[in-house]
Parts: sequence; structure tokens; C-alpha cells
Amino acid sequence: MKPIVVIGFLGTQLDAGQGAGRWNKWRPTVSLAQHDDMVVARIELLHTRKHTALAEVVKADIAAVSPETTVNLVPFDLEDPWDFGEVYTRLYDWARAYPFQPEREQYWTHITTGTHVAQICMFLLSESRVVPGVLAQTSPPRKQRQGDAGKVALIDLDLSRYDPIARRFDADQRDAVAFLKSGIATRNARFNALIDEIERVAVRSRAPILLVGPTGAGKSFLARRMFELKQARHQVTGPFVEVNCATLRGDGAASTLFGHKKGSFTGAASDRAGLLRAAHQGALFLDEIGELGLDEQAMLLKAIEEKRFFPVGADKEVESDFQLIAGTNRDLRRDVAQGRFREDLFARINLWTYDLPGLAQRPEDIEPNLDHLLALHAAENHRVVRFNAEARTTYLRFAQSSEAIWRGNFRDLSASVTRLATLADGGRIAVALVEAEIARLRWLWKHEGTGTAAATGDDVDLEALLGEEKFAGLDLFDRLQLEAVVRVCRQSRTLSDAGRQLFQASRTQRSVVNDADRLRKYLGKMGLDWARVSTDVRP
Repeated sequence: MKPIVVIGFLGTQLDAGQGAGRWNKWRPTVSLAQHDDMVVARIELLHTRKHTALAEVVKADIAAVSPETTVNLVPFDLEDPWDFGEVYTRLYDWARAYPFQPEREQYWTHITTGTHVAQICMFLLSESRVVPGVLAQTSPPRKQRQGDAGKVALIDLDLSRYDPIARRFDADQRDAVAFLKSGIATRNARFNALIDEIERVAVRSRAPILLVGPTGAGKSFLARRMFELKQARHQVTGPFVEVNCATLRGDGAASTLFGHKKGSFTGAASDRAGLLRAAHQGALFLDEIGELGLDEQAMLLKAIEEKRFFPVGADKEVESDFQLIAGTNRDLRRDVAQGRFREDLFARINLWTYDLPGLAQRPEDIEPNLDHLLALHAAENHRVVRFNAEARTTYLRFAQSSEAIWRGNFRDLSASVTRLATLADGGRIAVALVEAEIARLRWLWKHEGTGTAAATGDDVDLEALLGEEKFAGLDLFDRLQLEAVVRVCRQSRTLSDAGRQLFQASRTQRSVVNDADRLRKYLGKMGLDWARVSTDVRP
């Protein structure tokens, strides 16, 4: 058994007493050395200098009852023992300088003595493992008798040792993840791993968070759910403030965000607080942050780093402490390289960046989202609507195919479900209604200019990619096929995403699925690789 080392404060009241009668009362520090079944090797006794005489008496009494115990008196003066900041800082500095040897000794932090502030600080230092030990709580005997040491209770703050607590934390985390996903049982492994991490960051960090993804991928919805999760845990007291930066133009952009002083420009008839101040103690969601002008970007950087900024036309700074959540469908790395986005601001908001996949990259999640949207429609309209079996199969077959590009992502899916549920007679969605909806979606996406080379605005120049000689040696069939493959690659963020779309049907028939490898081999056969064909990829 490792030698026991106790760290604690002298109890100026509980440990007091210098006459012979002191042995008739229970003294918590002395009692630590009065247990026959345990020997304390050393006590680090913290005390103020004005109580040095009492500390010397306690040291001598411990030596009398337990000669094996060494007592080190540690002078510890405080200007205000009830000032949490002072007490914690002094204790922290002392603990960081102390030569702990946990491989050779075991440490008990005695929390029975000292002010309540000191006890709290000792608890926090043990919980954070600055003091690598357990808490020791001493208590007096039921009937006071000379020499009765009372009891010592040890509390290990390593929560992993307590299975019921660990299970409770696991359950809380699962509940939080389900909350972020609105209870939708999503099946996409990449998306689920992403949400798991976002949950941990949301409740542990106040640093900026950047959500990247195509329009309709759920950035705004996820930002609000993150805020609501923090709100439920009493981590924020202010509001959730949301603004789409694409709607901010000209002089009004800075005024909207940072506020202005009366008369600072034409039309400024009164003071305006601005959205950053409105978000004080809450969260500010700046959607499409890449649309901000460079001047606004500079002002935002100062506001994030210093929590203060100048409203337009003001000569005095104002303060606002908010958490920033930003969203964009642009590749900010490219914008930085091209001078459209400040590198220092990007570095500041890029600590936690999450790339939300579009609906087409999560075909397995369409079915649970379909059920979720039908349930929402029933709750809002007090009318339950269901697919018949054949209609559901027909809709999902199309919705999960490469033909369904879901350009608007969840906005497209939500609109589609709303149309089906509204038009369903008798609360049943039949095949004819599904076929009409599929035709509508095909028309919609074609009308919006998607699904063809001209429509995507991404004409593929195969001759430039392959070289004149190799291009001339390709049949028209191979040219058309390769053009389509390259186009999908340029619309995808990763090789795996592109492969998943291109092999969406055949992948279900394989025991081992490696879409990325299949696509890599196809490109290699054509003398190409991912880096070369994806150079024009857009967010």
C-alpha cells in the first residue's frame, strides 16, 4: 500500500484548543492520525501566519498520537479567504509547484476544514487532477469519547469508476445527440459520427463553430438545435440571433450587425444596437458568412476576439459576449486564396469546422427523414397521412437513386412530402400520386438547370484533361461516359461521395463495398486521378 499523504487547511475553530480539555473534543485534523487501521505518512497543513501557534499545537498532538506521521506546516496567507479568485489562484500555484509522486504516494485532500471557499477550491483542484488524489471527509463519532477518531470517507472524483454515473452520462449524451437530430434515426455513418462530435463540442466549448454545406443541408436548423442544447444546460442566458449575410448590402451591413449612432449617416434617425449586441450572452448565427464584405469581416474579427467593437459612427466601444456559429456553402479556403475572405478571420472561425453532407450524399437517410416529415405534417395539420406499400417503394427507389439530385436538399424533400401529404385522398399516398410527384421533381430539377452538362454550368473539357492524342482515341460512348463521371466528381466533395453516387445501385449487391476504390481504378484506366478531375469542385 502506498504511503498516505493528506493535504488540508488548519481548522481555526474545529482544531482549536490548547488546554488539556482539547483531548475531550473531536478535532478533524488530529483525528486523521488517530485511526489504528491506517497510518498517515505525511500531512501538508496549510495555515495563516496568525494561526501559527495553533498549527504548532496540532502538529505536536499528531506527533503524540502517531509518531509515524510527519506534519509539514505550510504558511498560506490570504488577504481575503472568502475571495474565490484569490484562494483558487493561490492553491493552484501551490499545487502546480508541489512535487507530487502518484506512482509512489496516494493523496487525500481533506475538505472538512477551511472556509467553504477553500473547500470548493480543493474540490475543483482534485476534480481537475491538479491534485492527483481523492477527497477525504472526516466526521466526529456519535458519542464524544476521548481518543475516538470518528470516521473518514473517501470520495474518488474519477467518474469512470462509478458505473451508474458513467451510464447516466452516456444516456445524457445519447439524448443530446438525438436532440440535435430531432429524434431522426439517421443511418449515414459519416453524418452520425459528425453529430456525435458536434454534441461534445456544443456543450463543452464557446469557441466559434463553422458549418459548411450546400443550401438546404440543415446548417440553420443544426445551429439552432446546438443553441437550444446549451440553453437546456443553462450555459447561455441570451437569445439565438440569426442573420443571412447574403441579405446584407452596402452601408446597411455594418449597421445591421454592429449598430450605429444617431446621425452617423443619412437615415440614421436614432441609435441602433445591432445584432451582435442583441446576441449578448447567447449565440449569433451568421449564415452565408462568406458573403460579408471585407470591412465587416475586420470588424467581426475584433468583436470575436475582444468581445467589443465600435458601432458605425461611434467613438466609444460597446461590449457583447456571444458565441458565434457561422454557416457557408462556399469554399472559404478558395475565397481566402483569392482575397475575398480575410485569412485571419478564417483562422479564427476554423477551430471547429463541420462539413454537412447534402441529401444526395446520404441516400440511406432519406427514409427516416421521410417518416419524420410525415409525422410533422400530421402534428401540424391534425391529419395522418401514410404511403401504401407500393407507393413507398416507388418513391424511395427514385429518391435514393442517382437521378434524384436533391438540389435544394432537405428543402426539396420537405416540399415534396408536403405536396404528397396535401394531395393524398383519404390519408393514403398511392402510386399514381407518387409518379406525378416524381415527374414534378424531374421537371423542377431540369427547369432549375441541373442534371446535364449545360445545366450544371460545368462543361467538361475532356481534350484538355486527357490530351489531344488520347482524346482522339476514345469512342463517343467512352467520351460521354467519362464526361458524366467527371461531372459527378466535380459536384462531390470527396472521392468516396462521388463513388457512392456513381455506384448507388450495384453497391447494394456487393459483400465488400469500396466505392472509392472502384472509381479510382476507373479513373486510372483513363489516365486520370481524383486530384486532377476534381480541381473545379465547388461547395
